[in-house]
Amino acid sequence: MRRFVASSPHFFRPVKRSFLGALAALLLLAVGFPAPLEVPADASAPPNPAKSAWFLLWIQELVSYHTLAIYGVLVLGVALFAVPWLSRQHVETAAWFGRSQRGLAVTFLLVFVGLTLLTAVGLFLRGPDWRFVLPF
Repeated sequence: MRRFVASSPHFFRPVKRSFLGALAALLLLAVGFPAPLEVPADASAPPNPAKSAWFLLWIQELVSYHTLAIYGVLVLGVALFAVPWLSRQHVETAAWFGRSQRGLAVTFLLVFVGLTLLTAVGLFLRGPDWRFVLPF
């Protein structure tokens, strides 16, 4: 046990500072950028295009290409829950981005970038009848 470093002061202080910094930044952003509500829903005149909330827009964009793509979303969800058990190697020392976990980290990063791109396409590049439009 001599090789281990106590995690109380060395780990939790920077984590607390990071948490408080992120919380302050989010509060400032929330005050600075209002999030107005849309007009009340009217079934006789739906908006064109009817878009999901921004955090679900990547699913709507993916399903617009093919309806079977929803199964990819389900597989991603199951894979995300299985991440802790996907590691086959037991490492004695902890590292944020260790070499033994590089494949898992790159895969997760690529999925994140893909979801971000799908969200941006659905948010900025979709117009009436869900056609591609230029954002400017």
